[in-house]
Amino acid sequence: MEAKKEWYMEYEIARNRPGLLGDVSSILGMLNINIVTINGVDTMRRGMLLLTDDDEKMEVLRNVVQKMDNITITRLRPPTMLDRLAVRHGRYIERDSEDKKTFRFVRDELGLLVDFMAEILKKEGHQLIGIRGMPRVGKTESMIAASVSANKRWTFISSTLLRQTVRSSLAIDEMSTDHVYLIDGIVSTLRSTEKHYTLLREIMNFPAAKIIEHPDIFVRESEYEMSDFHYIIELRHYPDEEITYELINNRGFDNFDMN
Repeated sequence: MEAKKEWYMEYEIARNRPGLLGDVSSILGMLNINIVTINGVDTMRRGMLLLTDDDEKMEVLRNVVQKMDNITITRLRPPTMLDRLAVRHGRYIERDSEDKKTFRFVRDELGLLVDFMAEILKKEGHQLIGIRGMPRVGKTESMIAASVSANKRWTFISSTLLRQTVRSSLAIDEMSTDHVYLIDGIVSTLRSTEKHYTLLREIMNFPAAKIIEHPDIFVRESEYEMSDFHYIIELRHYPDEEITYELINNRGFDNFDMN
């Protein structure tokens, strides 16, 4: 017997008639496929995490469900991180249609954002996340909460959270792969010292997770490139808010409230 394996099934509902979910559940029961989690992931979509010890049953499931009226299977695959989050929170994370590594959130979705970042931070080795957003939108609190959720220690390399932090060295116990290094891209490039930048290079080469606020300024003012980032997160107060650094470009760093 094969080991049990998780699958993600999502289907679109043309007409949500009474008993539709019961019919799907009955088919899963007859095939001895267990439902791990179920949730609505859109107005007329439903997502399920399933568990089975026979991959061939999933193809049988696909063929049977395709014969049903009112629903269409849109995804049937081993679950991705985004699939799991969609089922857990009942909504999809918005992804840039052109730049697939850019994900968009609004402040009302901080719980989903924290969960998303925590899943990334749980991965071993070098993970580089950039986070864009205007002042007081929740960038720093999300970074810290995600680190805690991922059971990782977090260390500010540069920040303006309480007072300006520009580290030039770290203690021995601060250099470990279970750390998340939090970097303010503006402070580290526009207000740093040579010693700080030397530490920054060391951190960037260290096999641990890094989150950089204001990645655009960081890239513009350093030797690093956008292609170095694994994920770019955009956090807004409301969906159409423009993320701009006009205050920095026109009047300098001191006029941009980073808290």
